Amino acid sequence: MDGIINVYKEKGWTSHDVVARMRGILRIRKIGHTGTLDPDAEGVLPVCIGRATRLSDMMADQSKTYRTVMLLGIVTDTQDVSGTVLETHVTDDVTQEQVLSAVRSFVGPYRQIPPMYSARKVNGRKLYELARAGKEVEREAKEVQILDICVEDMALPRVTMTVTCSKGTYIRTLCHDIGRQLGCGACMEHLVRIRTGRFRIEDSLKLDEVEALRDAGELETRVLSLDTVFEDLPSLTAVAGTAGDKLLHNGNPFLPEHVNAAFTAQENQNSAIRSEADVDGAAADRESRIPACAQEYERARVYDSEGRFIGIYGYDREKKRYQPQKIFGVPR
Repeated sequence: MDGIINVYKEKGWTSHDVVARMRGILRIRKIGHTGTLDPDAEGVLPVCIGRATRLSDMMADQSKTYRTVMLLGIVTDTQDVSGTVLETHVTDDVTQEQVLSAVRSFVGPYRQIPPMYSARKVNGRKLYELARAGKEVEREAKEVQILDICVEDMALPRVTMTVTCSKGTYIRTLCHDIGRQLGCGACMEHLVRIRTGRFRIEDSLKLDEVEALRDAGELETRVLSLDTVFEDLPSLTAVAGTAGDKLLHNGNPFLPEHVNAAFTAQENQNSAIRSEADVDGAAADRESRIPACAQEYERARVYDSEGRFIGIYGYDREKKRYQPQKIFGVPR
């Protein structure tokens, strides 16, 4: 089995626990997850199986959306309600307008200091290991992107928000920083990841549901293929009878003439417009056209002549060939 299952991680489970349970359900060792969720958090946790485990790093780069409850007036050492309370503040004077203004000010690029209770490493040691030993070290701020924040409900001192952000963003740190800007402190009370990349919470399966589908012989209908993650990329297919298949199966670069391109609807429209211009006698620049071998594609998903997904390639304009970026190999 090769592919991705959109798992709903329930509260109390670690991401490692989910992988261990999935190995038991599927009786497959080669399983991994993308994007760790804390034990107290819940929500979307895509689980990669077989060849799809090579996707883990690429999927971790995708944007994510969370629904969180921020609790004003309390500062903890973990930046969420599970930690030791360090400070308490009165929030009676904080207005909804002030909260909205503070929240919206974080949209865009934002330099965030990772919390001590996190899996980030400093000098080879995980921060949470140092924190549990009573040590606090200086951490370098990392730039993250808050793509959007929507305040869904405000019953002060609690604020319910939906946050869409780049990889590496700590929502509990965001809550902490908003509280600091308001001057009353804050921590995260609840967190649900509702989307990661194209995987959404409404399509996710709890572990018991995965097991039930396995027992009913219906689980494969919920396993998404590897190339699903790259649906937004154009596709190239090896031309039968050329060296394309052999090169792809060995993970080698290939020339544009070894593949056919599947154009998008917009590209077909652009091509038609250019063709009409040629008929009218307009001098079209050949380099501005969409070539049959799609040389302009910076990245593309590539298939062999039998339609089997091989990997992601990018076009090298200097060498005038496609170079492998991520190879998943030939399905057995």
